[in-house]
Amino acid sequence: MSEEERQRLILENLPQVRLIARRIQGRLPENVSLEDLVSTGVLGLISAIDNFDPRHNVKLKTYAEYKIRGAILDSLRSLDWAPRQKRKRAKQIEAAIAVAEQRLQRSPTEDEIAAQLEIPLEEYHQWLVEICGLNVASLESVGSQMGHDTLRLASGEDGDLPSTILERAELERLLAQGIDAIPEMERVVLSLYYHEELTLREIAQVVHLHESRISQLKSQAILRLRGHLAQQWPMSKGMVTA
Repeated sequence: MSEEERQRLILENLPQVRLIARRIQGRLPENVSLEDLVSTGVLGLISAIDNFDPRHNVKLKTYAEYKIRGAILDSLRSLDWAPRQKRKRAKQIEAAIAVAEQRLQRSPTEDEIAAQLEIPLEEYHQWLVEICGLNVASLESVGSQMGHDTLRLASGEDGDLPSTILERAELERLLAQGIDAIPEMERVVLSLYYHEELTLREIAQVVHLHESRISQLKSQAILRLRGHLAQQWPMSKGMVTA
């Protein structure tokens, strides 16, 4: 395309960058700058426009959203903005859920997870609130020692190769299996947060719970799913980074 057309598409899609950046910032600590997210998102937009191929039967807006979001999430991972103590607690909770689940052969309750951690339930609830900001991209990226993120696989960016289609179907099956196994209220919170894109405050109003309780449920649900996918998805397939 001509440079004039390229510039027109960039300007036309800038509002989409800001919208996506605002949604992501709403899930992060206050010290993360919106303008920094927007700047990174613009780079993702430019990459989308420069690499867009209409022959793939995908709309530019859809492809751009994927690239914008991916660029912002990649930048957040590289910044490693989360305090080390929070990351440590998230890993402790995830491990406790996995151990309790293995021992009980079912999804453990909050009391059972707290008992596994050997801390009071009130302290466990506080841990869940504290790690809430870590959960950006937690469903998009599961685990910490593997390779590609789940969104990249599920998006079909690598084309419709049989191996890609098979892996995508298997990932969707495992994710659905994990969601079915978690408590109902946690499923509701995840659906409202990720599918309906409501804020924690809006979810609290819908289900008539305090916002801090919604934060706890969301953090706990994500750690359950992270643990489930980390156990079920073969290491050799090279999935995901956190």
